[in-house]
Amino acid sequence: MNRPPCAGPFAPTANRKRRTVLGPSWFAAVMGTAIVANAAVTLPRLHGLRTAALVVWLAAALLLLVLAVGYLRQRALRLHAGDPVMVQFFGAPPIALLTVGSGALLLGRRLIGPQAALDVDWVLWSLGTVLGLVAACTVPYLMVTRHRFAPDAAFGGWLLPVVPPMVSAATGALLVPHARAGQVRLALMLGCYAMLGLGLVATLLVLAMIYGRLVHHEAPTGTVVPTVWIGAGALGQSVTALGALATAAPSALAAPYARGAAVFALLGGIVVWGFAMLWVVLATGLTVRTIRAGLPFAPTWWSFIFPIGACVTATGALAARTGSDAFAWLAVVFYELLVIAWVVVSSHSLHHAARHMRRRPTGGHADRQTGEPEARLDGPTVLKGTVRTTTDGRPISQARVTLLDPAGNVVGKTLTAEDGSYAFTDLERDHYTVVAAGYLAQTAPFTLDDSDHDAFDLTLAHEEGWTAPCR
Repeated sequence: MNRPPCAGPFAPTANRKRRTVLGPSWFAAVMGTAIVANAAVTLPRLHGLRTAALVVWLAAALLLLVLAVGYLRQRALRLHAGDPVMVQFFGAPPIALLTVGSGALLLGRRLIGPQAALDVDWVLWSLGTVLGLVAACTVPYLMVTRHRFAPDAAFGGWLLPVVPPMVSAATGALLVPHARAGQVRLALMLGCYAMLGLGLVATLLVLAMIYGRLVHHEAPTGTVVPTVWIGAGALGQSVTALGALATAAPSALAAPYARGAAVFALLGGIVVWGFAMLWVVLATGLTVRTIRAGLPFAPTWWSFIFPIGACVTATGALAARTGSDAFAWLAVVFYELLVIAWVVVSSHSLHHAARHMRRRPTGGHADRQTGEPEARLDGPTVLKGTVRTTTDGRPISQARVTLLDPAGNVVGKTLTAEDGSYAFTDLERDHYTVVAAGYLAQTAPFTLDDSDHDAFDLTLAHEEGWTAPCR
């Protein structure tokens, strides 16, 4: 089974009526849209795109505002922090802030003026950097102390919490010449290099875990596959940061160190870029394989966009530093692929949003002694099953069962009855993920068809040396 099994630390909620409609993963839409605009500025061969890029940047800024207000209003931060999969996407909001902020400096000056654009960038960069550092420190701590993972749990989303510091380094380099000369500018420059080191080393560690999971376990399938691309995005972002910092170095560092930064950006950048291209090939192969088998839409599709955009900016930075025509034209090719992918994912996202806005809130029926769904007045679709142990097939009572939609949002929660049964009603035809946690959590994908009801049983087992409490 292809899953990221884990045991969540939060207690189940019975008869949940309010559905969390927005997860932090949707901020990847802002990241992807903003990088489409920002990457257009770095292209060495295509010109005349600034007007179109400005429109796209405005769309990203508006989307950031809408998502931020919507996410804060639902007050789901603690719920998502307790979810070992959803918590990984806490890195998306900081990157969204940083990319929109840099777009204000690169593109917004024509619209709101140079000083206002600079002020907007300072505010968004500061907020994004703080949130990014918090995510980079907090999420790994939660993974170590509160969550439990099976050997095949690693996936591309584990990179998201550690990428924001690298984005802060790349976007902060644009602000270095605007910082007050002297110690303030020097501190900003050195801080950006430190954040680059934090993000790059952490990225290499996580990539090793992801590669080990890919080699030693079944190949990922379904909506988790697009997250493999995040590895290429993280590596590409480090190359972009090296180039941006080398460009800003003469205004903050002594001449010998500024020349050293330029050498580091060129040689180090090419080395990391080569590794990024290897990861692109691997991610492309897995994606093609999954598309042939069927790849349902989920917010993880946005994992295609920002990484391709990072490849554009990384390749463009190397083209500018080397004068290589090969790098220049390759950057153009990457940008064309970026635009095509962005159009496809955006259209699917709009269709998904329109369809789910019409969906009624649903809930699992928890703590019911019989484990049977309520009487159906209008023939709703029902999902029910039984949770059992893997050792002897014994039903497990009071196990927590959570139902997730393709976006990773919680559709309903329930506790199993005395006979281990559970039920969810009023469901629409869609792809769902069923998470059962009574011992070591198990996650399994499930597609609900047009039938009136369906059954889906799960098994649970103790992890050696560790027992998950039944709450």
